[in-house]
Amino acid sequence: MSIDNKESIGRWISLLHRYGNVYINEQLKEYNLGAGQYQFLAVLYQNEGLSQDEIACLLKMDKGTTARAITKLEKEGYVERKVFSVDKRIKKLYLTEKAHAFESKLTSILVGWKNIITKDLSVDEQEYALKLLRKISLNAEGFLEKTKNN
Repeated sequence: MSIDNKESIGRWISLLHRYGNVYINEQLKEYNLGAGQYQFLAVLYQNEGLSQDEIACLLKMDKGTTARAITKLEKEGYVERKVFSVDKRIKKLYLTEKAHAFESKLTSILVGWKNIITKDLSVDEQEYALKLLRKISLNAEGFLEKTKNN
């Protein structure tokens, strides 16, 4: 069996991810942010007050990547860490005024990218593509969970 990389689902997903990063990096450049940080802001817009570990878990990111992204967001003035009153060892993350003011711009950038990549797709096609990608992702997650537990 030969592998035709041009028609590999993984190749197309990877290519789309790289193109998305290029677009997002270009759009976020003037805000001193990049594709490596916006997802963390997006999570905090929905769930302010999470810990770094909770965000890493939600995004399925490793702790090192999460720490670097949060440190960058903190350095740029988008988030601040506050000691959790119940457990002083835990720091919760909160958005700053700067981050709140930036939310609509980030939303606009992300919607812009979605519109670019789905411009020739009907609503039904978009929903079906999303359904298939979720299914593929769950298959990968299930496989990795199973191998991790063995």
